[in-house]
Amino acid sequence: MSEYARGLEGVIANESSLSNVIGDVGELSYVGYHIDDLVAHCCYEEIVFLLHHNRLPNEAELAAFEKELRAERALPAPVIDFLKHAPKDACPMDVLRTAVSMLGMYDHRAKIGEPDMVANAAIALSLCAKSASIVAAFHRFRNGLELPPIREDLTEAQHFLYLITGEVPTDTAARVLDVALILHADHGMNASTFSARVTVATLSDMYSAITAAIGTLKGPLHGGANEGVIHMLQNIGELDKVDAFVEGKLERKEKIMGIGHRVYKVLDPRAPHLRKLAAKLTEELGEPKWLRMSERIAEIMRERKGLEANVDFYSATVYYSLGIPTDLFTPIFAISRTSGWTAHVLEQLRDNRLYRPLTLYTGPKTLSPVPPIESR
Repeated sequence: MSEYARGLEGVIANESSLSNVIGDVGELSYVGYHIDDLVAHCCYEEIVFLLHHNRLPNEAELAAFEKELRAERALPAPVIDFLKHAPKDACPMDVLRTAVSMLGMYDHRAKIGEPDMVANAAIALSLCAKSASIVAAFHRFRNGLELPPIREDLTEAQHFLYLITGEVPTDTAARVLDVALILHADHGMNASTFSARVTVATLSDMYSAITAAIGTLKGPLHGGANEGVIHMLQNIGELDKVDAFVEGKLERKEKIMGIGHRVYKVLDPRAPHLRKLAAKLTEELGEPKWLRMSERIAEIMRERKGLEANVDFYSATVYYSLGIPTDLFTPIFAISRTSGWTAHVLEQLRDNRLYRPLTLYTGPKTLSPVPPIESR
C-alpha cells in the first residue's frame, strides 16, 4: 500500500493570512498579532474587523463597524417563528445550523456562481451579529420566555448575556465572555473551517458554507469537547475523587476530555487566559471546587502522560461559572468562530480553487461479472 496522509494530516491545502498556529512552541496569532497582545488590548469586535479586513481598525473605523454589527442583530420573522416552534429538547447546535440555513432563504444576496464580494462581506457581518441572537432566542423560547428587545447600545458579549438572562451583565462577566470570544475566533485549518472553505469553493453561497461549518463543529472531537469537560467534572463530583477517576481512565486507556491537542505539542496558548478567567470567576462566586478539580486533573496528566490542557479544558469552567447552560457551550464556540469562518470564506473566494483530493482505493482489484439477481 502506498503511503498517504490519513485525515490529511500535515497536508497544506491552501494559503491563509488569517491565523498562524505553531504547535510545537504553543503559539497562536491572528494576522500577525500575538493572541496575548490581542487579549490584553482588544475587544472581540476589533478581532472581527481584523479577520475581515486583515488589519486592526482605528477608533473611527471601530465605532462605525460596531454600529454596523449592532444593526444586524435582529432576525427575520420566519426564523423567529421557527425558533419558537423548534422542539424544546432539540440540540442547540442543530437549531443554530438550521436557522443559519434558513437565513439564506430570506437573503436575496445569497447567490451561487461568481461571487459578489461586496455582498458577501455584508453577509459575513450579518452572520457574525445574528448567530448570537439565534442561540439566545432558542434558549429563551425553550424555557417559555420571550426574547428581550434587541438593543444596539451593548457590545457583542454584553448583548448575548443580556439576551440569555434578560439583564445587562456585570462588567466582569461581559469581559470574561469577550475574552473567550477572542480566543475562539479563528484557529488555522481546523475541521469546521475546512468544511466552510470546501463548501464555498464550489461557488455555493456563504450561508451553505457556515451551515456546513456548524455541522462540523458539533462533533465531540471538535467543538463538543467543552461540554464533555463539565460533564466529566460533574461525574467526578469532588476533589478527593479526582485521582482515582484519572487513574481509572489511564488504566482503561480512555481519553480525558480537554487534555491534549491535535496540533499543540505543548500548552495550548489560549488555556492560560481561560484559566485566569476561571480563577477570577470562581473566587468571586466562592465556588472554587471545579477549578481545583480541573487543576488536579491537569497536574496528573502533565506528570503521567506529558499532556497539557487545551482551550476546552478551562472554557467549560468559565462558561459554567457564568451560569450558561452546558448545552450552549458549543454554540458559544460557534458564535465566536463565525468571525473566522466568514473571514476564511471571503479569503477562499478571493483566490478560489475547487478542492478535489484523491482517495486510496482498497476495494477488489479484479472486476467481477454481475450475476443475475436470482443467483446472488
